[in-house]
Amino acid sequence: MIPPPGPAQNVAWFHCFSVIAGDMALGSLLDAGADVEEVRQLLRRVPFSGWDLQTEEVLRGGIACTRAVVSAPDDVVVRTHANIVDLVKGARLPPRVEARSLAVFAVLAEVEGRLHRRSSGQVHFHEVGGHDAIVDVVGTASALEILGIDDVRASAIATGTGMVRTAHGLLPNPAPAVVRLLQGVPSYGRDVPVELTTPTGAAIVAALASSFGPMPAMEVGSTGFGAGSRDLDDLPNCTQVVVGTTGPVSGSGDTGQPVVVLEANLDDVTGEQLAHAIQSLLDAGAHDAWITPVVMKKGRPGHTIHVLADPSLRETLRDLIRLNTGTFGVRAVAGERWPAARTIEPVDVAGHPVNVKAGGGRIKAEFDDVARVAAQTGLAVSEVASLAEQAWRERAREPETPTSAPEAPADDPA
Repeated sequence: MIPPPGPAQNVAWFHCFSVIAGDMALGSLLDAGADVEEVRQLLRRVPFSGWDLQTEEVLRGGIACTRAVVSAPDDVVVRTHANIVDLVKGARLPPRVEARSLAVFAVLAEVEGRLHRRSSGQVHFHEVGGHDAIVDVVGTASALEILGIDDVRASAIATGTGMVRTAHGLLPNPAPAVVRLLQGVPSYGRDVPVELTTPTGAAIVAALASSFGPMPAMEVGSTGFGAGSRDLDDLPNCTQVVVGTTGPVSGSGDTGQPVVVLEANLDDVTGEQLAHAIQSLLDAGAHDAWITPVVMKKGRPGHTIHVLADPSLRETLRDLIRLNTGTFGVRAVAGERWPAARTIEPVDVAGHPVNVKAGGGRIKAEFDDVARVAAQTGLAVSEVASLAEQAWRERAREPETPTSAPEAPADDPA
C-alpha cells in the first residue's frame, strides 16, 4: 500500500461493501460525475478497435446505479504484459492515466507470473488481456483523471465462496489471482456462492489505493454506484465510490500534483546496468529517471539513481530498482510538482508524422520522431525540427472545424 500524498487532496473512496469489478469501478465513477464521452475520447487513443462503451441506468437492491456496458469481439484475445504496455504507452494518455493503467496491469502480471512460475514479462493474459478488461482499466484511470482524483482509497474487500469458471477451468472462489492480489489488503469472506471480487477489480484497488479502511474524513463532493450485470438475492450487486476533498482546504490553493521521489546510492554497478535500470523505470511508467555522480563512504566514486513517479507506482518502481541494480536499500520522499499544461499533436514532414509538444509559450518537436524522419528522408535533424514546428504554427493559425466521431450503435443490454 502507498502512503497517501500530502494535504488537501481530491479523494475517491471505493466502498466495496458487496462487490468490486473493473466495470463496476468504472460505472461508479461515471455515476459520480465523470463524463462518459470524455472517457471514450481518452480510450480512443488506445490503438485497438472493436470495442464500445455505453451506460445504463439500473437498480440494484433498490439503489440507483450506472452500469458500464462494454461490448467487444467474442473471440478471446490473449495478450502478453508487454503487448498491454505497448498499447497503453502508444496511446499518449495523460501522465496519471498512463501511470495508473500501467500500475494495474503490472500487479496483474506479477501475480500471474508467480502463480504460473514464470517471469512477469512472459505472462499471457487471458480474461484480463481482452478488449473489455483494457476498457475497464484504462477507462477507470481516465475517469479518475476527469474527476481530478489525486488519491484513491478503499474499504475492506469482500469475497465469495464456491467455484468460479475461468480460462483455466473451474477454480476456487475467490480465485487464486484474487487472493494473491489482496495480500496485505483488509478482506473478508461472505457466504455467497458468487465471485464478489474479480481479478481486475482486485488489481485496481491493490495497485491504486493508498490505504484501506472506513471512509476518510472529507468534504463530500459526489457519490456514485456502479452496477453489476444482474441482481443478487442477498446483496446489492454494486460498488460505491465517494468523491471529496480531504485535509486542509484553506490557503493559496496552489497544491501540486503528488509525486514520490525514489533514490538509491550505488557503487558497484556498470554503466550498462545503470542505463538498463533507467530505461526499465521509464518503461514501467515513471515520470522521469536520472543518474547523478556522488562520492560515497571511503571516498568511493558512485552514482545515485533518482526516480520521479506517481505515488501509485512506488512499490513497482522500488522493486525494479532493487532488481536491476542489486541495491540493498531504496529511500522515498513524498513531494509535489506543477507540470505546465501541454499538448502533443502530430504534423506531417515530407510525408512522415512528427509529434510536436506545445505549452508554456513554446513548441518543440519530439526529438525521437525528428531523428527517425531525418534518417528516412536524408534531411538534417535541425531542418526536420524546423519544418515540424513551422507546420504546427501554420495549423494553429487555421480556424478549427468542429468534427465528431460517429458513435457505434449500442448493443442490446446483456
